[in-house]
Amino acid sequence: MMTIRNENAGAGDADSRDSRTTSLDRRSFLVGSAVGLGALGLAGCATSDGISLAEAQRIYGPAPDEKFPIPAVDLSKVDPKYFRRTVRYDTREAPGTIIVDPGNYYVYRIEEDGNATRYGANVGRDGFRWSGDAYIGRKAEWATWTPPKEMIKRQPEAAKYARGMPGGLDNPLGARTLYLYQNGVYTLYTIYASSDPESIGNGVTSGCVGLLSQDMMHLYARTPVKTKVVVLPA
Repeated sequence: MMTIRNENAGAGDADSRDSRTTSLDRRSFLVGSAVGLGALGLAGCATSDGISLAEAQRIYGPAPDEKFPIPAVDLSKVDPKYFRRTVRYDTREAPGTIIVDPGNYYVYRIEEDGNATRYGANVGRDGFRWSGDAYIGRKAEWATWTPPKEMIKRQPEAAKYARGMPGGLDNPLGARTLYLYQNGVYTLYTIYASSDPESIGNGVTSGCVGLLSQDMMHLYARTPVKTKVVVLPA
């Protein structure tokens, strides 16, 4: 297995590494469109990437039956090219494999017959990018998030969650989390559910990969433990 190459190996956390949280100013943690939901009556119109707005509204609508009901995505804050879709993808990787393309802000789940499900993503910011092979070592719904010591040192306001922040809409890990492992060891990186649509298509984390909550739930349900994950060079 390829060893992960990380430009800032000391940055990470026990549950997330770095994600987003409303109550603690998500943008400070990460340091870094024209169509709103009300305009989606233009149901027959297509986005620039071939997805109808009606279909996008369906895919990214609310999830009221969740433990913590998830609101609809504000589609005006997401470039349509990052909407979930099925695309052709040539690879030797087996169906089910997850491929992260941080340079283009996409995550792919390899399907049969040369296809893949493609999701828009946020990725690590400059200085926190990495590449290599890993696998899903464990999964969690509405996981507890614990900021690492490095984060608490940088951002003392996170200290109140040193013993863990319970799951919920404000929790940086969101509704679903896939934990990345190598050789039986947690890498401190995750693929997680982001409730911040403006983060998609940007480098904002300390190495974790975020999908919109609706996309993450879709991927999570189809991803068993031990699934191979390939992170391409940016």
